[in-house]
Amino acid sequence: MTSDPYTVPIGTACTGTAATAYTVPIGTACTGTAGAAYTVPIDTVDWHTGGEPFRIVPTAPPAVTGHGPTVAERRTAAMADAGVQWTRALLCGEPRGHADMYGAFLVPPDDAGAHLGALFWHKDGFSTACGHGTIALGAWAVATGLVPAPADGTTDVVIDVPSGRVTASVRTAGGRVADVTFVNVPGHVHARGVEVATSQGTVTVDIAYGGAMYAVLPASRLGLRVRPRDVTALVAAGREIRDALNVAHAAEHPEDARLSGVYGTVFTEEAGGQVERPDGTRLLHHRNVTVFADGQVDRSPCGSGTAARVALLADAGELRLGDELRHESVVGSVFRARIERSTTAHGRPAVVPAVTGTAYATGTSRFTVDPDDTLVPGFVLR
Repeated sequence: MTSDPYTVPIGTACTGTAATAYTVPIGTACTGTAGAAYTVPIDTVDWHTGGEPFRIVPTAPPAVTGHGPTVAERRTAAMADAGVQWTRALLCGEPRGHADMYGAFLVPPDDAGAHLGALFWHKDGFSTACGHGTIALGAWAVATGLVPAPADGTTDVVIDVPSGRVTASVRTAGGRVADVTFVNVPGHVHARGVEVATSQGTVTVDIAYGGAMYAVLPASRLGLRVRPRDVTALVAAGREIRDALNVAHAAEHPEDARLSGVYGTVFTEEAGGQVERPDGTRLLHHRNVTVFADGQVDRSPCGSGTAARVALLADAGELRLGDELRHESVVGSVFRARIERSTTAHGRPAVVPAVTGTAYATGTSRFTVDPDDTLVPGFVLR
């Protein structure tokens, strides 16, 4: 009998010379009774950031945990490895997940300058960046004591992700995580006024990079609003726009082909007028919904999408140093974003964005697979 990856049939002897991720520790007996779950379990810790799920897998598959590669290289290895893809599909798809599940395998960082590395995944594969996941990882690292923090203060959790090194500044108050600000990689405008033919007519979008490439446009250009009842239509439009732009190679990264391609479509609308604050800075209040990968809907305001939005607003002069963007999601959760500093990237004007949000633990899971299960690693329905 041939077992699926990471499963152990009834009666298998599990002794060995070394224990590795997803294998049974030395000396463990794997015999069980018929009908019982008898696979090696995969433990996860589940969080949400602004309503968007984030499933943390502390022990990643062996193919992406060895010494040496960068996190960007580990992402490439993950995409090419059948066992890693199987595990991603198992944890993301039904019946253990759903079409909009999101998570990460924790991997070694690029060097000792970071606390951890993360490979972000969703139902269609592995992404280059994830803002809501960075916020959740920062909160988790402090809440679990992985990164020591004072009862009151701010602690930096440094994380290597495929797009580069990011920092989650975790603010604690009374011994609890109050909020997390992640300082992203530099974001820049890639293109303005790109025309895209859709089934609803031709629309014009801007393309910006915030750790991943995003197409950004007001929802009103399609006669829609950023609201739950329009989500189905926004998903269809987001897919069309992303696919058309990628066929046209409209979002080629200037230096790293692994970061090329439109990852998501951000539909925006103003949620309130601009407010002039007493110190002369401005508060902008916008709402958005991000449709990413192949039709996934971000319940949060989308961290890397917010970073791309900051780059666009800064380029237009609408968001200046000291100003704040209150970025609201389709479910009403909020990120607060600002320009950390101006810089250049790939010879272009760029900004380093800082995005603040909150994340909360929702539970822990121990997932198993019965070798007789015919629906492994799972499926996705929308």
